[in-house]
Amino acid sequence: MRNAGPIESPTDPFASVPLPTSGVSKKPRIEGLPPGVSRDIFGPPERQETRQAQGPSSAQGGPSGKGGLPPVAPPAQPWPMAEKGAAPAFAPSEGPSPYEPEPPRRRRVLPGLVAFLVVLAALAYVVPAVLMSGSVLRGTHVAGVDIGGLTVTQAADKLRTELATKLSKPVIADIGGKKETVQADEAGLELDVVGTIGQAPSGFPSPEEVWRGLTGTTDLNPKIAVDSAQLTRTVEGLAKSVDKQAHEGRVFFTGLLPKARQPEDGVLLDREDAVSRISDTFLSGGGSVVLTLRPDKSVTTPEGVAAALVKAKAAVAAPLTLTLGDKQAQIPPATIAAHLTFNSDGDGSLAPAFDAKAVLTGVESSLVDAAQQPRDATYQIVDGKPVLVPARTGRGVNDKLLARDAEKVFAEGGSRTIPVRLGTVAPAVETSQIQGLGIEQIVGTFTTTFDCCQTRVTNIQRMAQDVDGRVVKAGETFSLNDAVGERTVENGYVEAGQIVGGRMVNIIGGGTSQFATTMYNAAFFSGFDDVEHQPMDYYAPRYPAGRDVALLYPDLDLKWRNDSDNGVLIKTAFTGTSVTVTLWGKKRYDEVEAVESERRSFTPFRRVSSSAPGCLPTVGEQGFTIDVTRVFHQDGDVVKKDEKLTTKYRPQTQTTCTAG
Repeated sequence: MRNAGPIESPTDPFASVPLPTSGVSKKPRIEGLPPGVSRDIFGPPERQETRQAQGPSSAQGGPSGKGGLPPVAPPAQPWPMAEKGAAPAFAPSEGPSPYEPEPPRRRRVLPGLVAFLVVLAALAYVVPAVLMSGSVLRGTHVAGVDIGGLTVTQAADKLRTELATKLSKPVIADIGGKKETVQADEAGLELDVVGTIGQAPSGFPSPEEVWRGLTGTTDLNPKIAVDSAQLTRTVEGLAKSVDKQAHEGRVFFTGLLPKARQPEDGVLLDREDAVSRISDTFLSGGGSVVLTLRPDKSVTTPEGVAAALVKAKAAVAAPLTLTLGDKQAQIPPATIAAHLTFNSDGDGSLAPAFDAKAVLTGVESSLVDAAQQPRDATYQIVDGKPVLVPARTGRGVNDKLLARDAEKVFAEGGSRTIPVRLGTVAPAVETSQIQGLGIEQIVGTFTTTFDCCQTRVTNIQRMAQDVDGRVVKAGETFSLNDAVGERTVENGYVEAGQIVGGRMVNIIGGGTSQFATTMYNAAFFSGFDDVEHQPMDYYAPRYPAGRDVALLYPDLDLKWRNDSDNGVLIKTAFTGTSVTVTLWGKKRYDEVEAVESERRSFTPFRRVSSSAPGCLPTVGEQGFTIDVTRVFHQDGDVVKKDEKLTTKYRPQTQTTCTAG
């Protein structure tokens, strides 16, 4: 084949491969590259484009495309192989590839699982939180009472009902071996329901509170309050029943017979310490407590009493003779004995004490004419109207000098004739002090009644005598304790029963709270200012509810102020079964009215029996609360109202005394 031209190899390696044909057409069927073969084997895309652009021209033998051969195929390149440990020869192409593998299943499930758990956790908090909101956190207990899940109102009602028994545990006070029971109401013990519930979580709970409400408990201590003023009065009642005051030596007379009382030490309840200890015991849940008694020592000695007894016998051995010029008067032994005592001088001995002023009442007229004697200014009620009786300065025996001279005779002996001297005696109440005060008419009066023939009646009548005729000027404050002073045997008061701190005890001046109540109501309906008064702890049917007064020297007083522009005259009157206080002045109101509320909050009384020495029986009275408002009327209109006065009476225990 010499004439044959040179045969060039085809540029495309697949050009020499016969193309398949179909059964229908004899034309070659062009198909894509074999499976698994990428066009990248032909080099970069730029080369392929260059080759495609040059292909026709080369095939035609030049730029014109005629008679040219296909371009020469580039030399074969070896397949790059990665060395061991080297990086891959081909870097992954940037951008998405249709042949990129599908991500693992767990990478698609994990975000959904996390979201599900978050929603589940939120529901686990929100659902129970919504159910718990608006109520006390579940699992909340107060002293063992479960109030969880209740509204505040329901919780309060449950605490009042179920804690009442627990908090009413009494305190047993041991006072020198004597056991006294102090009840919760006597101490003024009260459960602070609002404060107690305020400690409990409520409202919309936090996650921590929801967890605690579902899995645990919240224990709270009840808030308890003790009324210290009430407890102080109760302790005073305890003290009155156990106090044994020291008795100083004393010599007195029964008729003409001198008698001696030997000195005796005593013990007194430590009041302040008792209040503190009882209060602490109540707040700790009740139980027993030992109270402290402190010694009360006497000063006088038995030797001093013996010496005074000898002097007392000599003092009434003969009369005393008083002389004034050519006038004289005798004081018989019986009068001396009635007004002479020997009392402690503070140094262990006894000294004579002679009431010369009282003695002169019976004998001064023998020495001084009545027309010369002084007179205090006062008012007398004549034909239903107050009439001023002016004061008068006079002359009289100097009682202080007489007492000094007589006591020297009784202590040292000597002549029993005593010269007396007259002096100018000014009246205790001057006319100028009480005249022109505008005392014209009754402005208020009140009467209370009592059973006849009790020892307390003596004290009521004695106090009425002490204040009768006193004048209270405009702007002044009247104090009953200041006006009367301490109630003593020497002042005419006797021992009688009186309720002190919930216990009936015998004290000097017992029963005078009735006179204080009578005066309070007279001042109440007169429209005068109430400055100080303490209602009674227990209701007594003989007194108006909410308008009674407890009186005890010196702690409990009655004070009212004359807030009018005129003076006030106090007049008293009494019978064997009643006492009346009338206040005279000038009326400012047509009517003063006491408006009472309905009685409420009733509490039952207890019943006890006692065989203790000196037991005094009491009638049981239920406790209750009442409001009283004072209303002032003038010309048909209400011109003023006082603030509402609320009185809470405790139940009065019924005490039955039995033989010991």
